[in-house]
Amino acid sequence: MALLMKPEPFSSEINRLFNTLFDETQSNRWVPPMDLVEADDHFVLKADLPGLGQDDVAIEIRDNTLTISGERKSEYEKRERGWYRVERATGRFSRSLALPEGIDADAVTAEFDRGVLEVRIPKPEQRKPRRVEIKGTAENGGKPAVEGTATERPAVEQAGA
Repeated sequence: MALLMKPEPFSSEINRLFNTLFDETQSNRWVPPMDLVEADDHFVLKADLPGLGQDDVAIEIRDNTLTISGERKSEYEKRERGWYRVERATGRFSRSLALPEGIDADAVTAEFDRGVLEVRIPKPEQRKPRRVEIKGTAENGGKPAVEGTATERPAVEQAGA
């Protein structure tokens, strides 16, 4: 079973530092964590979306790319007296996942339970080689266009030998 994991343990901290220093609008950007697990005949994608309902999330498949998007809104509209600290990120999010060729988009299913979105993606059927039968045409009476065996040599080769 393969899991989708972060490549470096400090990458999220470095990204947060750069976002804080250089881009004030991105400091509250929310990126929900996702796991991708492979089973025998399907993939399972799980996303933690606390505080959201199924109406707050959209799933779209286009050009072999599955995209999960939505928005978590702030609970604090105005600032009351005193100081407060807001650590839970809010805002729009969008996560995309490249799917293998041959995925049947109509067979993808999703369930939302207690803040966890689970998307089941069936694996495409393995393409099997198919033997193509060669048929003769009416011109030569249904006989193959080329006759002979692999050991026979064409008349041109025999004349030059």
